[in-house]
Amino acid sequence: MIKRPLRTGIGIMMLITLLVYANHFNNAFHFDDFHTIINNANIRSLKNIPRFFTDGSTSSVLPQNQAYRPVVVTSLAIDYWFAGDYYAAWFQASTFMFFLLQGLMLVFLFKKIFDDTFKLSPNGWLALIAVTWYMVHPVNAETVNYIIARTDVLSTVFVLLGFMLYIFSPFCRKTYLYLLAIGVGVLCKTTAVMFAPLLFFYILFFEARLSLPDVFRPANLKQVWNVLLKTLPALIFCAFMFWLTDRMTPKTWEPGGTKPLDYLITQPFVILHYFCEFFVPTSLSADTDWKLLPSVWDIRFFAGCVFILAMIVAAFYTSKKKRLRPVSFGINWFFLTLVPTSSIIPLGEVLNDHRMYFPFIGLVMGVTWALGLVWVRYSAFVKKEAVIGFVTVLLVAYAYGTWQRNIVWHTEESLWHDVTVKSPRNGRGMMNYALAELDLGNYDIAEIYLKKAEKLTPDYSFVYTNLGIVEEQKGNMTLAENYYKAGVKLGSRFPDPLYFYARFLTKQMRYAEAIPLLNASIKVSPLYVAPRVLLMNIYSIKGDWDKLELLCRQTLSFSPQNTDALKYLVIAGKKQNALDLQADKIKVDPSPEKYADLSLLNYQAGRYPQCIAMAQEALKLKPGFAEAYNNMGAAYTKLHQYNEAIDALKQALKLAPGFVLAQNNLVLAEEEIEARGIKTTKLTAADYIDLSLYYFNNKLYNECIKACKYALMLRPGYDIAYNNMCAAYNKLGQWDLAIVAAKKGLQLNSNNQVLKNNLAQSISGKNAGRKSN
Repeated sequence: MIKRPLRTGIGIMMLITLLVYANHFNNAFHFDDFHTIINNANIRSLKNIPRFFTDGSTSSVLPQNQAYRPVVVTSLAIDYWFAGDYYAAWFQASTFMFFLLQGLMLVFLFKKIFDDTFKLSPNGWLALIAVTWYMVHPVNAETVNYIIARTDVLSTVFVLLGFMLYIFSPFCRKTYLYLLAIGVGVLCKTTAVMFAPLLFFYILFFEARLSLPDVFRPANLKQVWNVLLKTLPALIFCAFMFWLTDRMTPKTWEPGGTKPLDYLITQPFVILHYFCEFFVPTSLSADTDWKLLPSVWDIRFFAGCVFILAMIVAAFYTSKKKRLRPVSFGINWFFLTLVPTSSIIPLGEVLNDHRMYFPFIGLVMGVTWALGLVWVRYSAFVKKEAVIGFVTVLLVAYAYGTWQRNIVWHTEESLWHDVTVKSPRNGRGMMNYALAELDLGNYDIAEIYLKKAEKLTPDYSFVYTNLGIVEEQKGNMTLAENYYKAGVKLGSRFPDPLYFYARFLTKQMRYAEAIPLLNASIKVSPLYVAPRVLLMNIYSIKGDWDKLELLCRQTLSFSPQNTDALKYLVIAGKKQNALDLQADKIKVDPSPEKYADLSLLNYQAGRYPQCIAMAQEALKLKPGFAEAYNNMGAAYTKLHQYNEAIDALKQALKLAPGFVLAQNNLVLAEEEIEARGIKTTKLTAADYIDLSLYYFNNKLYNECIKACKYALMLRPGYDIAYNNMCAAYNKLGQWDLAIVAAKKGLQLNSNNQVLKNNLAQSISGKNAGRKSN
């Protein structure tokens, strides 16, 4: 039974942990979070939970990363359901609650082991100090902050729960119910199977009271056999669970590494690095730049082997003395839990800081117990106040380190900038930092780091795709396309290079080229929604209603609440034609109210330009119509035309000061401006080109031309703007204007084949005297 002072101490430990992590709850999603959470439509519906346990592909949109971890995916779906969206704070809080639960169980486990070893009055406080040290250790911030790394948190929690049930519940031990917790842990991450060997050493040291040398003595054969028999159910169960997860893991999953021998000879030094990080965690990096060792003759291989040999000797020596067995158990825990990631299975990264999360339980237990014994032995010479001061300084130092790591993990920009500093030879880190700068609109900085990434990793497809995005934003379309093509050539096994090149082509109305790329992207990653939505848009533009409906229904089969699929399914059901037909009918008997209602229907169908057009018709009939201004404002917000949105909504409120809906829409527009960090609500030239394409696709050709003219005001040498103008003039049958626009564009870029085709259509139309279709 835990006495009241220790219960108070546990509460203080929990409070300290909460305070240390108080600045992490709003930290963003990072790295693998995107393909496992943000882009993973499976977690957006609780109805998919049964599938998580039968289909390992539901864990990620990237086939190479689809591991069988159904409990973790279920936890993410529950978080999404509670949060109602991708609010990182909710996901962070969910992980943190399990982290606190782990700390609570560790106190009980450590105290039990310490008490079974040597009855000391401060055993409870030693356990508490050890756990607090673990909870505020900066290394663990790498796991707690990284949302998808809850795989480590949850699997560790259930391993500890298994120990709790085995140790403190004779009923669960007798009926083997403690193995249920281990089963759940393995369904979080297969590293939980290491419970079986951990249990063997626990029984050997603290129940059979044997040492490691005793295992090899013939006189102890019966006792060792009894230990094996006690451990056998756990060994069989863990072997079965490992087989099950291996069988359920999709064949597309790849560990990432390709050289088992080189990986194996690198790991001794990696393990030495992990050990040093426990004491001096100053080189933490979210994505390290460590490489495989070239051969066994590398001095680092010998250093690692000497360290491992020394630790094995220490484990044998400390196991011989009862008082020192927690130290031996801690060493064994450290090495055993590193086996899945630091042995013969070559993983994509040589090391990862979050791999230390589970092993550090053993280190903190062994080191704290050793220090406690030293203090007990020399307590006559070391004052209690000095010990308290030392512990306080130690914990404060580590807590400060964790607080700082939380700051590093706050945004994509802060995290990947830290990686570029800590891991300057990491091309992926350079690229991810470039992406963060790209999202902030800092194209020149993004290009600098992408060029660095290209030098470090010349075969990395994503570098070229992102260089394409940068050059596209800068208006260098030919160079952008070359980069996109290079990305596809190197990364056709991944959906993103295919998708982003298709998006580039779609903006230039090169639909015939974009469709095969999007189909390939969907084939590579069926669960990735973005290429599906873009393909839906193309089918809608082309009027391929049957294909559109089939694609929508396929998407809704795994993402029932997908709003884009629902919207396009309505369009596929000819609602678009019905709305246009309704507009024609209103012309016979017009009224502002009818136009306002139709404006709202178009808004709900996602047809924002048509919503604005119908609202403008209403205002022609009734200039002081507040509802029409409100509809226009809401639609302009969806189109990111914030100046126009705010002007329209303010006009609505001027006409109707108590108009609550207009007030709410105005707040939403202003909040979106703030959230996007927009310093001015003026659109860029590229934004106007996107908008012109949107207008063109929705047959609002005059609006398309107007948007192109705005783009040319901002960037006079923008050949794509002239191309879109030419295409719109062609649709209007204004052949002379189309020819003038095309010729101006070709003077800027004579290689623009799309513009050449549009010019040919203009000339043909003028010669034939045709009108627009």
